[in-house]
Amino acid sequence: MNAFTIKDLENISGIKAHTIRMWEQRYNFLKPQRSCTNIRYYSNEELKTILNIALLNKSGVKLSQIDKMQPAEICEKILALREAEAMQESVVNELVKEMMELETEKFEATINRYIQDNGIEKTIKEIVFPFLEKLGILWQTGQIIPAQEHFVSNIIRQKVIVAIDSVPCNPKGKTCILFLPEGEYHELGLLFLSYLLKKHGCRIIYLGANVPMKDIESIVHSLKPSFAFVHLTCLSPNFNFEHFLRLVEQKMYYVPLIISGCSTRTFHKTIPPSVQFKRCFTEVAEFIESI
Repeated sequence: MNAFTIKDLENISGIKAHTIRMWEQRYNFLKPQRSCTNIRYYSNEELKTILNIALLNKSGVKLSQIDKMQPAEICEKILALREAEAMQESVVNELVKEMMELETEKFEATINRYIQDNGIEKTIKEIVFPFLEKLGILWQTGQIIPAQEHFVSNIIRQKVIVAIDSVPCNPKGKTCILFLPEGEYHELGLLFLSYLLKKHGCRIIYLGANVPMKDIESIVHSLKPSFAFVHLTCLSPNFNFEHFLRLVEQKMYYVPLIISGCSTRTFHKTIPPSVQFKRCFTEVAEFIESI
């Protein structure tokens, strides 16, 4: 069983810690345990509960009503939601729960159902990208183990590679190179960008993860791409973002570099003129459409 702090719940659910404390005082649906030092901690069940309650409350169900519901009734209410945004959030929450409990078959079945109903592109935009953002938060806060991250990554990777292969190449399109800097290995977000760019008619040069800057410099000099893309789902402890940006400024200043991912939202120092941050999927999609 995983143990979550109230800050972890805030990061995953988007509900502020002070609001969660207030809910605990007023209602009965959250019953955290206490450590020997009297610090609140929450189980997987509390995580499920807070995700479901946040979704129902956002959809207009009063907390006083939710407080009187049995768990089965809450699930029925979740399934009855019809608004597109609420349905998407429900699916993302379901994937988070299935990942936390290592329910491989259920996770893949949830992804497959959405692909079957909506297609791979909508699944990437509406489900997988928001799920990845939550995955990055969980990884950075130490609330998932490598096994959890690996099994979901492999399932999603297979789906996206199939989608990429289904899109015809356009040798006359604008050339875009995609890579992760040395020491970075979480490449799912980069694969999604590869699919979207290829679908938009770009010529893709996919270099993958852990690419030394000297190799990037050589390829950029040789191919002279229109753009370069990096997607940072989360950063390893040894990765120095500021140092990487300095290398970009020195080695590839003549090529626009687009950096996306949740890591861009916590970096507030000056960035080189050739670099653009895209801090959410909407900004990424709008930029690709503008190419």
